[in-house]
Amino acid sequence: MMDDTNDIAAPTKGEGEDLARHAAKMAKKKAARDKIMAGKSGEKGLVIVHTGAGKGKSSSGFGMILRCIAHGMPCAVVQFIKGAWDTGERRLIEGNFSGLCQFHAMGEGFTWETQDKTRDIAAARAGWEKAKELIRDPAIRFVLLDEINIALRYDYLDLDEVLTFLRDEKPPLTHVCLTGRNAKEALIEAADLATEMTLLKHPFRSGIKGQAGVEF
Repeated sequence: MMDDTNDIAAPTKGEGEDLARHAAKMAKKKAARDKIMAGKSGEKGLVIVHTGAGKGKSSSGFGMILRCIAHGMPCAVVQFIKGAWDTGERRLIEGNFSGLCQFHAMGEGFTWETQDKTRDIAAARAGWEKAKELIRDPAIRFVLLDEINIALRYDYLDLDEVLTFLRDEKPPLTHVCLTGRNAKEALIEAADLATEMTLLKHPFRSGIKGQAGVEF
């Protein structure tokens, strides 16, 4: 069998100098990064907000739920708006991981579907009561409050009550993620991690409906 290792051309002098500069640059960057990471030793339960007009807020929240499941961390989902939907996330979690993740679909659809403000407020309040119960449980490490920002936007829930609860009653190592567009400024200010999804393009504007595997 022929040995073709000699067919690999050795770098030229210029290429060798470029590779050496790159290696030195990366070594310097690694040393700086290691120094930064050495000073990061604390852990805390985070308040996380996903908002903005772009797609991906709930998707990112469910991504973290799957990470928790993979790490064997008990977690829970409370859906405030999309509770009536048959979603892939709900099927997956309830069908395969119900022992690690509780799933509570408390919403009844978007406000223009119910057309009943009193009913919407009652559903939001029921969802919040369940959320408080789950967050208070120290065995549950991560709670996703999916689309709660919409309930807060329409004042179906009292923002001060939510902020006070998260500040005073959330266990120190419990993570809580709140999703939905139009998150209020006070919630963003109180969060440890806040991300705004920016809309650049969306197929809905081109007449394409929501599709399984992408939207739900």
